[in-house]
Amino acid sequence: METLDFHPDFVKRVNVDPFLGTSLLDALNNSAPISVRRNPKKIEAELPTSQHIDWCEGGFFLSERPSFTLDPLFHAGSYYPQEAGSMVIDTVLRQLTLPESPVVLDLCGAPGGKSTLVLSYLNNQGLLVSNEVIQSRARILKENSIKWGFSNSIVTNNDPSEFQRLPNFFDVLLVDAPCSGEGMFRKDPTARKEWSEDNVKLCAARQKRILGDVWSSLKPGGLLIYSTCTFNENENEQNVTWMQEELGAEIISLEMPSQFQKGRGEVGHYAIPGKTNAEGFYIAALRKNGEPLPRTSSGVEMKGKKKSKPKNITREKDLSQLTDLVKLNEIKVWRWKDFLLALPEETEELMLSVSDTMRIVKLGTELGTLARKGFVPSHDLSMNVSLRRVDKSIELNRIEALKYLKGETFALSGDRGMQMVTYNNEPLGWIKHLGNRFNNGYPKEWRIKMKLN
Repeated sequence: METLDFHPDFVKRVNVDPFLGTSLLDALNNSAPISVRRNPKKIEAELPTSQHIDWCEGGFFLSERPSFTLDPLFHAGSYYPQEAGSMVIDTVLRQLTLPESPVVLDLCGAPGGKSTLVLSYLNNQGLLVSNEVIQSRARILKENSIKWGFSNSIVTNNDPSEFQRLPNFFDVLLVDAPCSGEGMFRKDPTARKEWSEDNVKLCAARQKRILGDVWSSLKPGGLLIYSTCTFNENENEQNVTWMQEELGAEIISLEMPSQFQKGRGEVGHYAIPGKTNAEGFYIAALRKNGEPLPRTSSGVEMKGKKKSKPKNITREKDLSQLTDLVKLNEIKVWRWKDFLLALPEETEELMLSVSDTMRIVKLGTELGTLARKGFVPSHDLSMNVSLRRVDKSIELNRIEALKYLKGETFALSGDRGMQMVTYNNEPLGWIKHLGNRFNNGYPKEWRIKMKLN
């Protein structure tokens, strides 16, 4: 068995841990499975699917890896390429007893796989706050959240400690903690040589800090889903036991798919390559001790420049400009910074509480801007299944769709004015049709960079 690519201390650790078994090293030298999760609200893309993933509604293994970049429906949010093991969060959510319309925090949300999974599960009920501490990754999280097309979404860019401003606020915390990444050695061979015992200890300590920092934001009786993509006990079972003993939590027993192995001491569960058709993944669920308390927000203002706050738009003159493109029932329209946004009435106050205290990257659904010549819709609106109003659109073929996604313009028939363009009847975004040409409204930072065939 070839183990030269692995750090010698990692090989030693695996060899002396009967829980893992030496077959793990063989499995980590094999190719990883390819998997995607479909968007239940959007058109089904034609993909080389081989079988359904048992532990996730909408999850599928692929027989080969297509070029996702060259599939217009990938950019339309029809599916999300996601590692199969992490999709087991769907199974966990479906067996936990959650309140009606739960408020969920995905603390380490980028790039967006778990957040979009939670959005599918919530189905526009309740609220998801997706957070990412690294600003560049928060922008990617925003992009993927927009493409998924649900209304009950906020994206924030905060350190975990800053969520102490929202005490007793969340019903569910999802913490996919930064880890030593042992479970991703197949995808990232360079990570094999960067592994060290010191890094494992550093990660375990950092995970405790993150969990301790965010713990007060979880309501008593609330639920924590903890996960990593690593195999060692330090970052997994020991941290779960630490939460039980130090933070005041009860470990919840879960019924998991047969491919998932119970953790050491039956604490949590693992996806283990060679035993599970997935990358390495660990997951456990806990309940915070105590009786449920009323949801509170401390209302602490951010330091530095005063935050701009959304203001409700009620003037008929302003709202009348939106009626051709926006379904205005069951939402309120707000002005925030330079644009208009929609907040679901059910969670409007909760969203405003978050916007008062956190650095906001995305708040609800950006509808567009009111300009001198009328309403200019945003790309966020074009992706939102429940809010956009599309009475007519311009259908593009595959080559035209890719050119549009690359930011190009080309000859196109259709009526003048603001128009939706689609591929396989799934919206891709807006254009402003000028007759003999059009202005391409696809976001510049999202455009395809590679050459088209």
